[in-house]
Formats: sequence, C-alpha cells, structure tokens
Amino acid sequence: MRRSEGLVFDEPSLCCFEREAGSARLVAAGRLAQPMLDRTPANMYISKPLQRGVLQDMASARELLSYALARAVPRKSMTGPRGVFGIPADATEAERGALLTAARDAGFKSARLVAEPYLAALGAGLPVDKPTGTMIVECGAGTTEVAVISLGNICVTRSVRSGGASLDKAISDHLHFRHKFLVGEASAENLKIAYVLKRTSSPDEPGSLSVKGRCLTSGMPSTLEVPVTELDEVVEKHVRPIVDVIRDALLETPPELSRDIHDRGIVLTGGSSVMPLLRTMIEESTGLAVSVAQEPEHGVARGLQRLLA
Repeated sequence: MRRSEGLVFDEPSLCCFEREAGSARLVAAGRLAQPMLDRTPANMYISKPLQRGVLQDMASARELLSYALARAVPRKSMTGPRGVFGIPADATEAERGALLTAARDAGFKSARLVAEPYLAALGAGLPVDKPTGTMIVECGAGTTEVAVISLGNICVTRSVRSGGASLDKAISDHLHFRHKFLVGEASAENLKIAYVLKRTSSPDEPGSLSVKGRCLTSGMPSTLEVPVTELDEVVEKHVRPIVDVIRDALLETPPELSRDIHDRGIVLTGGSSVMPLLRTMIEESTGLAVSVAQEPEHGVARGLQRLLA
C-alpha cells in the first residue's frame, strides 16, 4: 500500500526455499510460491512467515518483506522507506519487536505498528475518531479480532487465534477422519471458496461439492463428493468460538457505547467475513444487526492508505 497509488502488492504470505550446504536460498515468494504448496521435492520447503496473525519465522519474514519492497517501492534513494504495519491488537511485546526487527532487516528505514481492528474500521469508513461506539470484527486468515472503538482508540478488544486458515485445516481434518480422504492445503481452501459461492448463490439448494485428493482406503487418487450440509457442520463449529468472543466483548462494553452499537450494529471485515453462517449466527446470538464492509478482504489495506494520507 502506497500513499499515492493505493494497493500495489497483494500476495500470499509464503516463501519457498531450497536447501544448499546448510543454508537456505529463496526460490520464490508470494504468488509465485503458492502453486508449490504440497508439491516441493525433498531439497525444498515452504515457509509461512505468519502464523495466526503474528510473526513465526524471522528469516522468511525478512525475505518476504524484501521481495515485496523491491516490487512495490522504486529504489530512488539510498535510504529505505518508512512503513506502517498492521498487527493484532493483542500481540505481545516480543511479537511486536520481532516484526519491527524483520522490517528493519528488510530495508525499511522505520516502522510503525498499528492495531489491525482500528485499521479495518478506518478502511470501512467507520467514524473511529468520533465520540460514538463502533464494533468491528476483523476476520483474518490467522486470527479473528473483535474491537469496540471510540475517539480514535480501542476501548474493548477480544480475539481468537482462528481464521480462514484454521477453517481450511478443519475442512481437511473433517475429510480425513470422516471419509478417510486426504487433501492438501490448496484443495481445502478451494473447497471452502466453492462452499461460500454455493451457499451464497443457491442457499435453498445446497447439493454437493467435489474435491480431488487421495483415498486412504484404496491409496489411489480419487474424487470425493461432499454434501454442502456436511460442510455446514464444520463451519458452524468453526464460527462458534468467534460468536463467543463477540458476546464476551459486548458484556464488557460500557453502557453508552453499548447503546451506540445497538443503534449502529456490528460490522464484519476481512476475507473470512463473507462466510454465510457467520453473519447469521452472530445475529441470532446477539440480536444485533450485522453488516459486511465493502471489499472486506482489503479493509486493513484501505485503512493503512487512509492513515498514510
């Protein structure tokens, strides 16, 4: 995200390395590394710099940031750019320090960290700086954060380290245990996307979805037909902890802010906010109106742009 141009780099947080004489050489990063998931030979491996929203691998984070920096920022001077990074509101000091170190090592002159729920609310165009309560639920790949914001600050925050990636894993585990059928990460994600499209376009005719993988019974490559109603069970189990943390946040919200949220409702953002059951279960559990922000997958990025403006 650049101040004048908006979103200039939007790629997955992935790196592919090749082992060379006790060291590792970067082979591909971002979108180029995505097709290599579950397809690498013994001398290569995929690394994910982020796990549940925070840094887990310093070396791959440095390489990914360097890769992004080289493609998004023209090298016109000897000094690196200043950067603003989104980070979970509940990140520890160690996690914050690790991200700052990785940014400096990648070539950033300075780095500032801002809580992602605040950025998501800012990107959604919510009145974050006014004396009124706003509840945002940022549904990311690695973590889901709930925040009540007023006067430019987070008043109440709760989170669950669960998001789109953990739903992919839940779908993969379900197929493994119930059907003795193995699928890779990419196939599980594609099945999730197909499920969302099916539930959105034909809610009254769920039918089934097909996925390719390996049957453990025969040991052979095969195709499995999965009823959409069966995936409903997996999604409902995944959504339940999110609903619980929303209720916990509402219980701790001061009365005047609660009144504002009652009038305004809850806003969902993030790539996982389009999950059909999520909105329904939140509305049923809280009795509040729930809406999804426009282009929810780019909420944090738009917030960063507005912060830079």
